[in-house]
Amino acid sequence: MSVQINPSILSADFARLADEAQAVKGADWLHVDVMDNHFVPNLTLGVPVVESLSRSTDIPLDCHLMIADPDRWAPQYVEAGAGSVTFHAEAAAAPVRLAREIRAKGARASMALRPATPIEPYADLLPELDMILIMTVEPGFGGQQFLDVTLPKIRRTRELISRHGLQLWLQVDGGVSASTIERCAEAGADVFVAGSAVYGADDPAAAVRSLRGRAEAATATASWACGH
Repeated sequence: MSVQINPSILSADFARLADEAQAVKGADWLHVDVMDNHFVPNLTLGVPVVESLSRSTDIPLDCHLMIADPDRWAPQYVEAGAGSVTFHAEAAAAPVRLAREIRAKGARASMALRPATPIEPYADLLPELDMILIMTVEPGFGGQQFLDVTLPKIRRTRELISRHGLQLWLQVDGGVSASTIERCAEAGADVFVAGSAVYGADDPAAAVRSLRGRAEAATATASWACGH
């Protein structure tokens, strides 16, 4: 599994989303934060914008649903063009059924955990997923400071993935920057969502390359990656 960098359009100019997508050429995925002002105290965009964005870029869309009732809404994001759909463990009523439905519709299924939600109760669900997202800030707003307290959970999650021999991506989201991405990679993450660290840079595409280089260097010497 190679390092992946997913710029978050939450930090982009919403009036110029098509142009902002073009500005991060070289990114692996475009991370789309969907918030409903219920599960989190913020309101962003929904299915119609995802549908339009999917027609405006060749970069696949990674939709992170910070919404209530993802069991009802997540499949619509696959139909709108998302290549990966993430629902929150804290919000899903039937996570296994939902993951299977997302996969059946042709997208990658991912589950997210808030910083305080432990990974261990969900260990048996991991084979049903293509990716697990460990939030490294409280979900709801961009530009927050990285929570170091989440690093042990990233390590425990990587250990679970390795123990079960799974080909599961481990994504981190929140406060990922040049000063934190190496710690995340060393702990076991291989997919990195970066918002202001990319879109706040003078050259977003160069920022993607720089973050990738830092993550790759840290991964190369990480104990979890030895032998992979």
